[in-house]
Amino acid sequence: MPLFAYKGRNARGSLIQGEIDAGTIDSVASQLFNIGVTPIDIMEQEAASDTDISLANYLNRKAPSLDDLILFSRQMYTLMKAGVPMIKSITGLIQSSRNFKIIEALKDIMANLESGRDLSSSLARHPGIFAPLYISMVKVGEETGRLEESFLRISEYLAREKDTRERIKAALRYPTFVIVAIAIAIAIINIFVIPAFSGLFAKAGVELPWQTRLLMTTSDFFVEWWPALLAVIIVSIVGSRLYVKTEVGRYKWDHYKLKIPIIGDIIYRATLARFARSFAMGLKSGVPLIQAMTVVSRSVDNEYISDRILGMRNGVERGESLTRTASLTKMFPPLVLQMLSVGEETGQVDTMMEEVAEYYDREVDYDIKNLSSSIEPVLIVAIGIMVLILALGVFLPMWDLAKVI
Repeated sequence: MPLFAYKGRNARGSLIQGEIDAGTIDSVASQLFNIGVTPIDIMEQEAASDTDISLANYLNRKAPSLDDLILFSRQMYTLMKAGVPMIKSITGLIQSSRNFKIIEALKDIMANLESGRDLSSSLARHPGIFAPLYISMVKVGEETGRLEESFLRISEYLAREKDTRERIKAALRYPTFVIVAIAIAIAIINIFVIPAFSGLFAKAGVELPWQTRLLMTTSDFFVEWWPALLAVIIVSIVGSRLYVKTEVGRYKWDHYKLKIPIIGDIIYRATLARFARSFAMGLKSGVPLIQAMTVVSRSVDNEYISDRILGMRNGVERGESLTRTASLTKMFPPLVLQMLSVGEETGQVDTMMEEVAEYYDREVDYDIKNLSSSIEPVLIVAIGIMVLILALGVFLPMWDLAKVI
């Protein structure tokens, strides 16, 4: 889209100048009139080369984070609540945004709005940035005339999602660091330390204990085959990532990670909290039940849970109650099923689903706080066994050497 430099005067007569991306000069003039600026001069700028664009925006071409989407949603809520026109709001966000992909998306959205499309369909042209739930919420807001409220709910939902993810990452940071450190230590000991002792023990001619023989055998294997082991590790990582990107692989991995000891239960509860909160938000905003379940199934970020939610949707379509379909999935404990039943009887399913989300949030928060204390004993035992084998394997032959001397 061409870049136009403009000069104009606002309602107070002050000179204003700047740059706008638009299709034609008439489009630039229309945008300026919409924001209360009378254009004086509009000139098309020379297009920057691809190299210049790449150098200027290389660091900002990363995919938008939750922080970017939260900021965008809150800014849209504030601008729309203040009565700022949609085109003017998008123009201001283009100038203030720092993420290059967000800027590109907003430019395309503004062009679609100028051509007569609504905001939800314009957002739908960028599925890599805006999730189906996001688009559905905006569409409902447009249809009900409460678009600013939709953006507020979206920003609150994304803020909670960000908080949950950060808490899980913080809880896993220490165990991950310890496991990586152990792996590096084992590699260094087997490749550099044990071979030095092997030569000394071979010259002494003493009988070696089984711990030492085990260490020497393992070390010889590492020294001789480490290039092959490194290649196998790299191929396994790359192959696993490619497999997980397939439909079958993603489903199996999403199912398996829910069964990982200690960690799997936290991921499971966090996913159900995400489902309950997004489902409640959709219902409260006026999204029809069937449509809400379809949209939410694509926003939980777990194919296994998504398949169970679609099973609930199919049961509701057949005329079964939400509580019965939920019980058939085996995903919810009796307390949650009872809350769903009360919600159906009182016509307040959205309120009950919010309660379910709060219940799971408390469970996840408690589990995360106790995660380190649950993993530390396992790590301590693993480190203790490794140190014991190393100590016995190295020092027992040294004692024998002392006796020989």
